Amino acid sequence: MNEKQLLKILHKQENSRECLVCGLENDFGLKASFYALETQELLAVFTGKNHHQSYPGRLHGGLTGAMLDETIGRAIMLDKPDIFGVTVELNVKYKRPVPLDEEVKVIGRIVKSNRKLFEGTGEIILQDGTIAATATGKYMIMPLEKIMEDQCELDWQVVESDDDPKEVVLNKD
Repeated sequence: MNEKQLLKILHKQENSRECLVCGLENDFGLKASFYALETQELLAVFTGKNHHQSYPGRLHGGLTGAMLDETIGRAIMLDKPDIFGVTVELNVKYKRPVPLDEEVKVIGRIVKSNRKLFEGTGEIILQDGTIAATATGKYMIMPLEKIMEDQCELDWQVVESDDDPKEVVLNKD
């Protein structure tokens, strides 16, 4: 059964210049955008291209894992905008291929948190609502300024676009 949810987007998160996942100036990157949802979940949106493939027409599994990792790791920023999650452990389950040249959504959320660590879950959702991959992860809580050193203002900005959605329909199988 395909359940549809209409969710309001609260705001967009920052992108960097060169990150493989969110870097807007990385010619080989996924150029993902991240949005805070009213459900206290984080939405990522991206479209894989031919240079991201493994088998023809399919996103490389490592990039599938990277998208889940980044989305879960950023979910801590929903409550703590100056904090990021540094991966301690990530477990990915691959269920279906992620197609190229098709917009894909990733949802991440925090399920447990303390002073030093948090745990989260996430899934990649295809356009028809099929879940292509799921992940669970454990992350160390780290201030952004410690990760980025002096590059925060230069390399970490919200880049608004006329194409940014105000709400999203999620088809969940």
